[in-house]
Amino acid sequence: MWIVYAFGSAIFAGLTSILAKCGIRRTDSTVATAIRTIVVLAFSWLMVFVVGSQGQLSSIQGKTLVFLILSGLATGASWLCYFKALQIGDINKVVPIDKSSTVLTILLAFIFLHEEISLTKAIAVVLIAIGTFMMIEKKDAKPQDENQAAKGRGWLFYAVGSAVFASLTAILGKVGISGVESNLGTAIRTAVVLVMAWVMVFATGKQGELHKVPRNELGFICLSGLATGASWLCYYKALHDGLASVVVPIDKLSILVTIAFSYIVFHERLSKKAAGGLILIVAGTLIMLL
Repeated sequence: MWIVYAFGSAIFAGLTSILAKCGIRRTDSTVATAIRTIVVLAFSWLMVFVVGSQGQLSSIQGKTLVFLILSGLATGASWLCYFKALQIGDINKVVPIDKSSTVLTILLAFIFLHEEISLTKAIAVVLIAIGTFMMIEKKDAKPQDENQAAKGRGWLFYAVGSAVFASLTAILGKVGISGVESNLGTAIRTAVVLVMAWVMVFATGKQGELHKVPRNELGFICLSGLATGASWLCYYKALHDGLASVVVPIDKLSILVTIAFSYIVFHERLSKKAAGGLILIVAGTLIMLL
């Protein structure tokens, strides 16, 4: 059953990227992250009370709480990097790098969680790595505007940061939810993300941007938060019941959803080389399930 939750996570995660991109055309990415986290937090705690796991709060062990907090901090850092990269770069460039966290996650799962890396899984990792490299090459699509072109490859730094923190999130989250119901664990770590996001808003002096958020973009930001909440609930349920080295690759199939919608909504096209890279990433992900 955890396989179904993993695929559900992928679908909602794919929608998250598109909705978020629509919501940060004129809205600062840090402010948008803070706003959408409110929606995710509300969604997360709603599910806690729906499943009745709020009673476990008092019984959470100190070690579990520490890892949930660390996972939340890693998630917050990943989000801030990811949405900044989305704001200044093409979705078709940013998303493949973010999804490359699969490779690092598998290595970390082997080191810290002692999850085996078989020959089949090793081949899959190589395919994903090669496919990611092919996809981050320059696309046929032109930058959306001159301002974006002037920023060059500045998005790359944020995209790589997003991937690194995302892999840490998966490992820390796996340890953290081993002793707590998955919905409750998700809600706790989301609260950490919320605090971190708003600290960043005030630390960077961007609180004045709040009243400048266009209403239509605010709607997309909130929808993005709902999609993220649904993705998280599916993801951490799958992570709670299954193997991190299998759940994470399935979740990364969200790249198919994202790229499909990026073509429909933003008219971003893949070059032949990038399309070949996408095929390798998907092939490696599917091999991971064998």
